[in-house]
Amino acid sequence: MDPLEEYTARSERWRAAHRLLEGKFIRISNWRLAVIGTAIVLAWLAASRSAALGWFLLIPLAAFVALAVLHERVFRKQQFTARALAFYERALARMNNAWVGTGNSGERFRNRAHVYSEDLDLFGKGSLFELIALARTATGERMLAEWLLAPAPREEVIARQRAVEELSSCLDLREDLALLGEDVRSGVNADALDHWGSAPPAGFTPLVRWIALLLAVSGVASVIAFLAHIVPLSIFFVILGLDFAFIAIHRKRIASAIEGVETPAVDLQILALLLERIEGEAFNSPKLKQIRASLEVRGLPASKRIARLRRWVEMLDSSEHLFLRVINPAVLWKEQLAMAVEAWRVESGPFIHAWISAVGEFEAVSSFASFAFERPEWTFPNLLEGSVPHFEAKDLRHPLIAPLKCVPNDVAIGGDTRVLIVSGSNMSGKSTLLRAIGLNAVLAWAGAPVAANSMQISSIRVGASIRVLDSLQDGRSRFYSEILRLRQIVDLAGNGAGVLFLLDEVLSGTNSHDRRIGAAAVVRALVARDAIGLITTHDLALATLDQDKSLGVVNVHFDDEIENGRIKFDYRLRPGVVIRSNALELMRAVGLQV
Repeated sequence: MDPLEEYTARSERWRAAHRLLEGKFIRISNWRLAVIGTAIVLAWLAASRSAALGWFLLIPLAAFVALAVLHERVFRKQQFTARALAFYERALARMNNAWVGTGNSGERFRNRAHVYSEDLDLFGKGSLFELIALARTATGERMLAEWLLAPAPREEVIARQRAVEELSSCLDLREDLALLGEDVRSGVNADALDHWGSAPPAGFTPLVRWIALLLAVSGVASVIAFLAHIVPLSIFFVILGLDFAFIAIHRKRIASAIEGVETPAVDLQILALLLERIEGEAFNSPKLKQIRASLEVRGLPASKRIARLRRWVEMLDSSEHLFLRVINPAVLWKEQLAMAVEAWRVESGPFIHAWISAVGEFEAVSSFASFAFERPEWTFPNLLEGSVPHFEAKDLRHPLIAPLKCVPNDVAIGGDTRVLIVSGSNMSGKSTLLRAIGLNAVLAWAGAPVAANSMQISSIRVGASIRVLDSLQDGRSRFYSEILRLRQIVDLAGNGAGVLFLLDEVLSGTNSHDRRIGAAAVVRALVARDAIGLITTHDLALATLDQDKSLGVVNVHFDDEIENGRIKFDYRLRPGVVIRSNALELMRAVGLQV
């Protein structure tokens, strides 16, 4: 199916449904007003003419209650269709390149010290995370961020690829997961749930539960036997005394069990909506089968286990009813239910972490699957075995630039070509190329499709120095921050991990002489550690590094041309060194006299 056409058609269907519900909501509002008016007239007639007419007030009263219930149902459906409409409007915004500022930017995952996160725009407004993140739980968001921040083992990435491929066509499933449970994002506290489920047992042994049940049955039986004139009432009072003793002995533990369950029960019920939907699907890929299997414990699905807890909690809430409060000492209603809840926690609580993780992992895969569905021209990379660093892509594009505006380029690094020195004019596309390579490498080892017609990539970690800034708080200049980042990348290459380095305007904060010597030293250090990468520069002195054949340096460049006093770029990567600069032309273009 064509993603744009499918999103448009579904959006229109939900919009039409929303309009119908809006009309129904208004009509019911009018009917309720009419009923109120009728009731006022009947009340006036009953007061002024015949009291017997007062009985007819029951009719508008019943009608008003029925309309109120119907009104609430229509309102809930309106909210549901509004969420569906928002879901597809955001999807269409992604397709039409109007998505910036409409999604989850992942600000909480930003880390300036990370070796490529800030440089590649992983998080923040207009970031890769904002483009692809569709997770609704905090765990799903965190898991997706972790996948983007560090490469996974090859077998794991291949498993993710197969799962993404399978889910990409499951639009109905992704729609259901996006719309189920409006309070999922704000309501589920994963850490609190995990802590509650894994806390030590309260100490209600099976014997204690049997004693409570025996006391309750004995109390009821003694009352029945007294009424049948079989035993004296004193027997009941003896059992009641034992009941009070039981309550006193276990009071603190009972109170602890009751106080601790309310929030987890609500959170789990919200989560159960997602769990039940996932449990209802049959999957083929190993990763999705694994996720589905983790939701079943001893033959019982997680959603059914949570349904049991919900029933216990609902019955526990009913203990506040006046009648149950009166008879509670005789039947130990609250105590038995508290122990049932604790027994559930002891049996099922240890699996809560696995359930939350399964939902989070499914949401991360689903985010990539939506991405794959919306970018059918993208492809899954070929993940090379072995430790020899290699990166090769045909028609590579920047994932965050609209497909129709993005100019593709072929890039190959590895083997005899260890380093590409990229020269070119200002705004010609050098930094964009570095980010395109880095982002696609990150996507490749996260398990997502990449913006290229084909890609082969070895197991490599990205190290980038593209947007290194000074820090007033840390007392660091831009140059000092840059050399610290370079040291970080060199150390990363030295710990045995294959590294793809991306250095933009390397050592631009110093003079040409020191820059050439320093850049050459950095390149030698990285190549010696079996790293590959790109360096962009305005300083053509760095282009002479290709004279040292041991480094495997190759010069490439971006070009531009002046047409009618305006600079034009084609953003095509070419072999060799750039032969002109546009700095003066750009200065004149903004009105500077040079």
